[in-house]
Amino acid sequence: MGDSGSGAKTRPTDVPVEEFVARVTPERRRLEAQRVVALLTEATGEDPVMWGPSIIGWGTYHYEYASGRSGDWMKVGFSPRKAQLTFYGLKDSEAQETALTRLGAHTTGVGCVYVKRLDDIDVQVLRELAVAGMARGDHDATA
Repeated sequence: MGDSGSGAKTRPTDVPVEEFVARVTPERRRLEAQRVVALLTEATGEDPVMWGPSIIGWGTYHYEYASGRSGDWMKVGFSPRKAQLTFYGLKDSEAQETALTRLGAHTTGVGCVYVKRLDDIDVQVLRELAVAGMARGDHDATA
């Protein structure tokens, strides 16, 4: 996540999302990215914004750690990486953790959900996860 105290590395940019998606390779991943952007834009009710060079985000929230480190981050995010589709903000609540059991083929990391092929998951559950992610408000983090 970004850090307002030392200059956030991943911040919103002015690069048009469509321009970024048009450069995604291979073609299968580009087509998946187009589908995900349309789905998440509709589900969140927000316009997508590029965060850094390769993450598309919807909405923002402010976080602050007990250490005093703070910043802003996307509520829901997505990056069409070559190896897999990477989603942010889809596993941060109990309701989301429960819904993930119905998503389909995926793996998780500390703050991410990874999907190898969009056709391997239930996009209605993806939509549900995004809606829940948008409900996140500003909060204090525990780390």
